[in-house]
Parts: sequence; structure tokens; C-alpha cells
Amino acid sequence: MTGKNFVATGQLLGTVVAVQANFYRVQLDEEDGEQRSRGAEEKLDLNAPLPRLLLCTRRTRLKKIGQQVMVGDRVVVEEPDWAGGRGAIAEVFPRQSELDRPAIANVNQILLVFAVADPPLEPYQLSRFLIKAESTGLDVLLCLNKSDLISPQSQQKISDRLLGWGYQPIFISVKDGINTDQAAKYLSNKITVIAGPSGVGKSSLINSLIDSAKLRVGEVSGKLARGRHTTRHIELFKLPSGGMLADTPGFNQPDMDCIPEELIHYFPEARERLVVASCRFSDCVHRDEPECAVRGDWERYEHYLEFLNAAIAHEIQLHQQADPESSLKLKSKSKGKGHSQYEPKLESKKYRRISRKTQLQDLQELYRDEE
Repeated sequence: MTGKNFVATGQLLGTVVAVQANFYRVQLDEEDGEQRSRGAEEKLDLNAPLPRLLLCTRRTRLKKIGQQVMVGDRVVVEEPDWAGGRGAIAEVFPRQSELDRPAIANVNQILLVFAVADPPLEPYQLSRFLIKAESTGLDVLLCLNKSDLISPQSQQKISDRLLGWGYQPIFISVKDGINTDQAAKYLSNKITVIAGPSGVGKSSLINSLIDSAKLRVGEVSGKLARGRHTTRHIELFKLPSGGMLADTPGFNQPDMDCIPEELIHYFPEARERLVVASCRFSDCVHRDEPECAVRGDWERYEHYLEFLNAAIAHEIQLHQQADPESSLKLKSKSKGKGHSQYEPKLESKKYRRISRKTQLQDLQELYRDEE
């Protein structure tokens, strides 16, 4: 059943904007005819504005059928208590899209925010975030904050480099209000997830776009040259121009959990190569195979190889978890960048040293046998 059908029957529709334990904050739609009628039944002042946000629980029926409620879900609310600002979620619409990290539904695009300075822009980290964003299948918008800290010449150099990657970045400065209105135009009437490492100005950008957000803003650690984590949970904020913006908990290294064969399609510059040519082998992973259409001298090819190794390692780990008798085990290296590798696993208990307790028990059994 569509949202219009529910409006026609007078039921309350809304969007889940936050989840806290077993409670859900629901932003109600603008149509309030049903609200007014229920307000009259409850003898409320019809001239007083009714709450647009309700703190709701989930109907037991939804729990029994295993229907989870996520931030971004379109829902039907029943039995609103206008005086107490409460209600109950009775129905969840089918989702148009769904992300697991962060857990949010019905997203239209991802706004990836990085800083060009303080902390400095790291191409490898940026590439990792871009690949994770591309793997969702959503549109990706790239904003580079703190552009007031670099020269126009440096901006042009960065822009030219990212154009080679297949992206047209928007240079903004939340501090000086540079191009934030341009970024806001891309967010109108859409649900957008804002992502990026800590300390790049995500919360500051949301505060500049939405006066009511009032998110905590952290400072960049001078020792580590990275941001301090300030966002603790996922929350949707309503934009003045329509649409919603979701802030997500900051993280520094997104997991590379994609299928190895699909990884190459998350690089726009590689996709262009595959449009005009094809590899000799259909299962080519573009590493050592002959007559490969992708392998070459493009800038992010080294990033691709590193991400490929990580994706293969993740796939092996999943296989190992599904098969306890796997002959490989994952071992993390103490040095370097925290890389992990797989090595042969010794046969269970075959090379394990016998404990002293077991040795003593065996001796006691031997003495008893002799007696």
C-alpha cells in the first residue's frame, strides 16, 4: 500500500528520525487533518500547534513477524497521544534502499565530507571512503571542507586530480560560509547520509545548514592530526529546503567487505575502461591475468590492489567462519599498518602440549592400574 493510500484513509504517516533503545522518534508529515480530528476528540486547543515529533513504540505484532524499524523508515502511527507526544508504530512501508553501516533506510545519496587541511587530505583514506560509498549503489557527492586554509592554486590541483578519479568536488568552508549554499542545493528533497572521517567538519556543516541541529563539535587532535569522535548515534535532521540529512557516527577506516570480483566497478575511472574494452577472462580480477583491459598506469590502481587483497581476505574469513575445519587461520601482524594475513592452521589438538593437570591424572590412573 502506498503512502497516498494511507493519506486517503486518514492515517498518520511519518519518518523515523532516530532510534533510542526500544523507542522511535517519528517526524510526522505535514498533512494534519487527522491530527486535528483526533485533537478535537481529546479536547485539545485546536488553535495550538500539535507536535510534529512523536516518541513511539513498536507494535507487538511487528516484533512477532520480525519487522525491524530503522532510521529513515516510512511508517504508520496509531493512537497518538498529543498531550504526551507519544504513539505506536503499526506499519512499516517497503524500503527503497537499505544500508547496514550506518543502519538507515530509504537513502537517496551519500554526502562524503573531507577536509583539505587540518587534518590533511589523505588520498588513500579518501579512496577507501569513496569505494565504500560506491558499493552502496547510491549517488555520491564529494565536499571538501576548510578550503579557506589552502590557496586557489592548491584547490585547482586537487580538483584536477579528483576529476581524473571521476569526481567533481565542491570546495566549501563552513567557517567562512563558502559554497555551503551550493552544497545545500544538492540535498533538497532527498534523504542524504553525510559520512567521512572524524574532525573534517561534518557536524559543523549540519549545524550551518540546520539551525535546530545544534550538534556537538570536536576539535582536531594535534598529536594524531585526526578528529575526535563527536557523533554518537544516527539521527535524521529536516532541511529547511525539504529533504533530510543523516549524521552518522564517525569512523576512520570503512570495512572492505565487498565481493572481490565487484570491486573494480566501484572505481569510476576503471568503469570507463571497461566500457570501451573487455578483459580476456570473465572472472578477471585485474591483477596478473593476461590481456586485462583495466590493469595499467592509472593513479588509483595501487589502491585497487590493496583493497582487492583486503576484500579477498574478508571473503576467506567468511568462508573460514562457515567452515570450522578450514585449513587457514587469520593472523594479525603487530608491525606496519595492521595488515592481516592467512597461514596454514595446525590440526586441532595434534600439537598441543599436555597440561600438568592431565599428566598428574594420567600418573594416578597408572598407579591404580598397577595396584
